[in-house]
Amino acid sequence: MIDDGDRRIATGQRDLSATTGLTSPSGVRPTQPPTETPRRRALALTGALVAVAALTAALGLQAPLEPPDAGTPNSGAGTTAATSADVAQIVSPRTVTDEELAALPQSTTYTTTAAAPRDPAPERAPTGRVIHPVRTVPVFAEPGGRAVAAVPAQQPLGIEPNLVHSDTWLSVVDEQPGWALVMLPSRPNNSVAWMFTDTDAVTIATTPYLITVDRATFELTLSHAGQVSGRWKVGIGKPSAITPAGRTFLLAALRDEKSTFSPVVLPLGSHSDSHQRFGGGPGTVAFHTWPSADVYGTASSDGCVRVPPDALHALTDVPSGTTVLIK
Repeated sequence: MIDDGDRRIATGQRDLSATTGLTSPSGVRPTQPPTETPRRRALALTGALVAVAALTAALGLQAPLEPPDAGTPNSGAGTTAATSADVAQIVSPRTVTDEELAALPQSTTYTTTAAAPRDPAPERAPTGRVIHPVRTVPVFAEPGGRAVAAVPAQQPLGIEPNLVHSDTWLSVVDEQPGWALVMLPSRPNNSVAWMFTDTDAVTIATTPYLITVDRATFELTLSHAGQVSGRWKVGIGKPSAITPAGRTFLLAALRDEKSTFSPVVLPLGSHSDSHQRFGGGPGTVAFHTWPSADVYGTASSDGCVRVPPDALHALTDVPSGTTVLIK
């Protein structure tokens, strides 16, 4: 819902300026070397209503801090070269024809994938693996099981005619040979599905970051390689619009220099359980800052997590797909 004050969209790896009027503001973050960690760069969409999660005031948007010029870790196939023993253990996916793929519900922040399984361990921190489909791929209820959704290479965000498309990076919560269990950006919250990885249709990377939100203590903790690098007091959803618990992930980074409340908004892969729609958007939960510090340490938002400016600055450097654990 990207909460109380503006609207937004999400990230992307390609230059969108030719079709959406986006520009690339410089200096959004320091350049990072091409490692296996996905990274984002900033793009801007001016004067658009961006509805990834709609906020109450919705003008002057700037769009995605894109999910990295990331490096293509494991270039091509998402997995490292498999041994003969590994290959013998890989369960083959069911065949999905082009027609069947097109008929599957797409998994985006705007959709519902009712047939997708629920996260089996929503309180457990995953390993830091993230995955990007380079083209639309099916995801399955289980390895070798039925297809339950299609995950596009890029996420559509905004309101027509001001849509942008941002690269899809999903957090991996479990793996077995040739397969990854990934979090989905669609409703209902805590939706997951199995993605086949023994293919050149996906790229797998790693992120050393983990973001934890403790709603009981109003604290957000940022960890890097297992070490705490920052901890801040934050605001969370009010009792009538609570911030949903469980594992989710950073979906995008959106920059808006005209915003009256937050220059960058970081939408997550989760949604408000109270607001099916919010300000024209799908009720996406997000991190953003706020003009007054009295909101930190309180439950007063419509579901988003309000963070101090220095926390927002630190979080803006975190790659798309990074797990957010909300307790």
